[in-house]
Amino acid sequence: MAPTRSMMMDSPSDLNEFVMIQGNGVKGLYEMGLKTLPKQYIQPLEERMSMMTNKVVPQESIPIIDMSNNNNNCDVEDAICYAAEKWGFFQVINHGVPTQVLENVKDATYRFYELAAEEKVKYTKENSPTKHVRYGSSFSPEAEKALEWKDYLSLFYVSEDEAIATWPYACRNEALEYMKKSEALIKRLLNILMKRLNVKEIDEIKEAVLMGSKRINLNYYPVCPNHDLTVAIGRHSDVSTLTILLQDQTGGLFVRTEDRCGWIHVPPIPGALVINIGDALQIMSNGRYKSIEHRVTANGSKTRVSVPIFVNPRPSDVIGPFLEVLASDGEKAKYKNVLYSDYVKHFFRKAHDGKMTIEYAKIT
Repeated sequence: MAPTRSMMMDSPSDLNEFVMIQGNGVKGLYEMGLKTLPKQYIQPLEERMSMMTNKVVPQESIPIIDMSNNNNNCDVEDAICYAAEKWGFFQVINHGVPTQVLENVKDATYRFYELAAEEKVKYTKENSPTKHVRYGSSFSPEAEKALEWKDYLSLFYVSEDEAIATWPYACRNEALEYMKKSEALIKRLLNILMKRLNVKEIDEIKEAVLMGSKRINLNYYPVCPNHDLTVAIGRHSDVSTLTILLQDQTGGLFVRTEDRCGWIHVPPIPGALVINIGDALQIMSNGRYKSIEHRVTANGSKTRVSVPIFVNPRPSDVIGPFLEVLASDGEKAKYKNVLYSDYVKHFFRKAHDGKMTIEYAKIT
């Protein structure tokens, strides 16, 4: 009997050819009608959410903060800073980004992934006309022992002209609009967080270090066979200053509990945005704000999309604890100064491994 295409997916070279090189992604595997998960995606036991060591804590929830002007501004500021210090994650409602903008960028995400593989493959690492646009699958396939069930389009923002010239037409305008309409929210959050660190003013230099570069990802997680054997995104913390995440109504994002003994589900709230502290801000705040480990589960019945904006220092920036933080209480620096581009390279050259990336910057 001649081997079927699904049988051939057990060959690493055939799977890589189909998913990565031809540009079909894991969406193509789902559309093939696979009944069993290819072995390359089967995670070690300790990484599966079904294991007792990865228990979900249903009674816990990250904070939900109403940012409308009807609320006392001091209460809003206190809630944001408390959430950043204790949880590292919170959801915001009445945040000022129009609901239609959020719906449009989710629609645009689906539209991009509905393109033929021949179109999407134009944006892979090997074919993309610019290093600022990258279509791929999993996280770091070259370094991973087990692949992740996710396709992504990553768009690094340099300028509007460059984005218009190089970002895929299917999603370009909507992604740009989402970034523009989120700008005021990002600045408001950073102003609040900096004030608590005794940084009185975000001048041009501070602004560049905090939010000098941005990247937006359009993530696609198709229905997965044997979904309990794999992950959509493995355990990690972001390397950003802040991440502004738009998730759909499917669910699947989990955040590590404070005692590191379990996981908290982040339930989708219509119109809300999920905010999380990244490693860069943990370093700049000398550990006062927490960059927390999180993960995404694969789904056996629904496709999920998410659209994070990563607010980052510039690659050429050196990051370390702000002097204002160290001066206020005579704190000793917990982190050394590191070139941000070196920190990011360290993150991407390995598989997702929880909170290990931050060790690169720790003073031991």
